Amino acid sequence: MIEEAFWRRLDRPGHDAAIIEKSGDGWTLTGFAVFAENGITGLRYQVELGRDFATRSARIEGFRDDRQFMHDFRRAGSWYVDDVEVPGLDDLVHLDFGFTPSTNYQQLRRAALKVGDEADISAAWFDIGETGLVRLPQSYRRLSEDRYAYNSPTASYSAVLELAPNGFVRVYPDLWEMDGDQ
Repeated sequence: MIEEAFWRRLDRPGHDAAIIEKSGDGWTLTGFAVFAENGITGLRYQVELGRDFATRSARIEGFRDDRQFMHDFRRAGSWYVDDVEVPGLDDLVHLDFGFTPSTNYQQLRRAALKVGDEADISAAWFDIGETGLVRLPQSYRRLSEDRYAYNSPTASYSAVLELAPNGFVRVYPDLWEMDGDQ
């Protein structure tokens, strides 16, 4: 099984493309994003997930304006960024990248909410230009087969996310929208 998505960024020029595929005893999420933010940013990301969609490890590499970057993430009891332990996030099983809508996929698959159910799904959050991981409190309430009420109080963002049939977020209001017939 391979699922794919292609998004257009709504708040500034940019695109993101991702696939998720079965890999060994888990899943691999791979994507490429390019957007204009503090200069031109281009990057490749890969997230290794367990059978249960919990994050095992990840890597991003790319450039922003004239600077290259690469970061490795690992969850082994504690979270690690570039082999440096990040304290206080041990209870989090998801890595959420702030530059792509793709990392909501594994959170929603793992939660498997039925219509009317809700869950707090905090994640270890990372965005380009940041120096480490932080706790991102989030809640999801499933409104219908393809809609979730989403709230992230520390990011001051609430919206109704729409899912595509393949499980990726199709519409992330004011931020991302799928292009094409997905």
